Parts: sequence; C-alpha cells; structure tokens
Amino acid sequence: MVTYSADPFRAVADPTRRAVLEYLLGRPHGVNELADYFDVSRPAISKHLRILKDAQVVRERREGRNRIYELNPEGLAAIREYFDRFWGDALAAFKHAAEGHADKKPARTPKRH
Repeated sequence: MVTYSADPFRAVADPTRRAVLEYLLGRPHGVNELADYFDVSRPAISKHLRILKDAQVVRERREGRNRIYELNPEGLAAIREYFDRFWGDALAAFKHAAEGHADKKPARTPKRH
C-alpha cells in the first residue's frame, strides 16, 4: 500500500482525488453522496477523503452522525503559492519574448518564502 502522508502534491496526484476536489467545488458533500456520485464503495471514497484530509486540502465536519467534507481554502492556498512562484518567472519570460528581446535573458522574480 502506498502512503501519502501529508504531502498535498502526492494527494492530488490521483485522478479520483482530483475529481473529488472538483466535485467539492460546488458545495460540501457527505461520504455517502460522494460514494454514490463516483460509483465506488464507501470504504474506497473514505480512504480518498482521509488522504485529502491528511494533506489538508479538504476538511471534515460532523452534522449529527454524518461527516461532511468541503474544500479547505488554507490547504489549497499552500498549493497555489507553490505554483505562483513559477508564474512570475513565466510571465517575465513571456513579456521578454513578446517585446522582442530574444538576445537577453529576462530578470528572475525574487523568491518568496
């Protein structure tokens, strides 16, 4: 069995888990709703949700006996911040190329920590 610990990138590498995240964009859902929608067993969807929860990209709350899952904005923000570091460099390179400065290298944007 592969373990994903709390690494959000490994957690979202699985296509089923990415599909769960996309489905949760609409609204929070219970485990049974998710299992029905994805036509998988409740234990299978629970395993996917546990991995996403451990990676902090979804969060769980209880409503009576039901567990409701929703996107965790803070966890998703951490993934976005990682990719935003590359976006600045990509935009600088695009601007440089668009302005016709092919003979000079674009300046790199400073790294944020």
